Amino acid sequence: MNEAFISPSRMSRWGDRLKKIEQLAQSFQQHPLTTRYKPRLWPCQPSSVWKLFPRQNMAISFTQSCKEAVHVFALEKEKASLGQRIYLVTSYSELWHYYRTYPQSLMHCYEVIPEGAVCKIYFDLEFHKPSNRGSDGKSMVSLLIQYVCDKLMEVYGIKCSAKNILNLDSSTEEKFSRHLIFILQNAAFKDNIHVGKFIHAILQPVINKIKSDSDLEKENSSPTENNENREAVVSEMTPEMKRFKREERDLSFLLVKNKDGQNCLFVDLGVYTKNRNFRLYKSSKAGRNAAFTVAEDNEFVPEPARRVSAEESVFLASLVCNVSFTGQRILTWDAPEVNRPQTAAPQCQQGSASNPDTVSGCQLSPYQEVDNFVLTLVRKDGIQGNIRRWSYFAAEQLLVYDINKYRWCENVGRFHKSNNIMIIVDFKEEVWYQKCHDPDCRNFRSSSYPLPREICVSYILSLDEEDQAYVMDETGNFEPSQTRNNSERPAEEATPGAWGDERDDQAYLESLNEFEENSGEISDQLLLTCVDDGCSQ
Repeated sequence: MNEAFISPSRMSRWGDRLKKIEQLAQSFQQHPLTTRYKPRLWPCQPSSVWKLFPRQNMAISFTQSCKEAVHVFALEKEKASLGQRIYLVTSYSELWHYYRTYPQSLMHCYEVIPEGAVCKIYFDLEFHKPSNRGSDGKSMVSLLIQYVCDKLMEVYGIKCSAKNILNLDSSTEEKFSRHLIFILQNAAFKDNIHVGKFIHAILQPVINKIKSDSDLEKENSSPTENNENREAVVSEMTPEMKRFKREERDLSFLLVKNKDGQNCLFVDLGVYTKNRNFRLYKSSKAGRNAAFTVAEDNEFVPEPARRVSAEESVFLASLVCNVSFTGQRILTWDAPEVNRPQTAAPQCQQGSASNPDTVSGCQLSPYQEVDNFVLTLVRKDGIQGNIRRWSYFAAEQLLVYDINKYRWCENVGRFHKSNNIMIIVDFKEEVWYQKCHDPDCRNFRSSSYPLPREICVSYILSLDEEDQAYVMDETGNFEPSQTRNNSERPAEEATPGAWGDERDDQAYLESLNEFEENSGEISDQLLLTCVDDGCSQ
């Protein structure tokens, strides 16, 4: 075959163009023009995530592997067996969107308060109206709010009032029922366990009163002798003891009667457990129509936000774990339970070999592998740094570690003399970075560094659509998923011809081989002509 002479200059141009094409191809591979489409409610919102799970632990595990800002909610179905719940994973904005669209299907919805998640102070208040006909529920709520606000100022120096507390009501003719959510200014509790300890401590006087009812009945059997003993005890009381005695008397408004006529507490102390399901604003219990609404005596007004309605603002404020990491002071209550509240929140103490479940005196986070990784970051160069405490922000999926004894700051390129640093682990992005307590570095954030693959949830966890036992149809009804049944279908039952016939594939292969054997080689001149034509267009 005769080939035209190709000059060196043209060959050089050919090499340059070929190199440019290879560079463009590599660039397009690394940075595709478009990404896989994911539906969303509107352009400013994150991609849509709406997954249903039969078990709570599966839903929580999925949120830890999901790149989007998602959370777990529990759903009760009408006519389902008692206590049966489905667990939904979605974002706050998407839940609110469908909350309005399908009020019947989502009317029995609960927020799952994850173990270890930073949260607001919250209360569940209730009493049986027929057994407490002389009780004024509104007045009791007002007195409790004032008392808790006083204690927050006394213990933590935090100022708040009824204007910082969302007051929700789901009372009926038979039952008085309220939820209180404290929206403090730049402060929240480390988790709901610490909230429960704080509330137990400040209500200890009235708790002791309930426990001592039987003793009081015995004392009443011999009033003369007991009056003399009571006067002797009062004369020996210190001013501090008298103050707590007055508190015990002042908290008597929290005592109510249950259906059996026995003394009980107006405050439900059983709602401060890990992974607690807390009923949402506008939701009712299954089989009942008493949904939570804003109470008549509510004084809280949420701050207006762009593209957020007033009603959605109330919904977002009612979420116990909707707490931002930025600028938050984390409150703790680590004191052992005593007969009266402490005047200051105890600090973490240095750990000891006798307590294997601590890191420098603070309890381990729920992510022990991450704890161990963080320790490798702060134990080097001859310095034995440690974890002073940790805080988990469920709303942003951030695990924040306060570090002690290791003060290297990337911003200044050296160790700080007195101020400590923070290590922040971002589960969504699977990275970690450093921040600082030093005033000069307060707004600094270091570069992001990838987490080791072995501690990334996406590597540990492999969930797919088969894990969903339920789906929601177009009308908002929950139905069992058919995905698992379809996936279990034997391979030999697949529809014939779905991927072509094997005989056709063999014929295509033979035709291709015949073309390659009989066709002549394409000349370089023709290739260069095609390239020139392409560049000129």
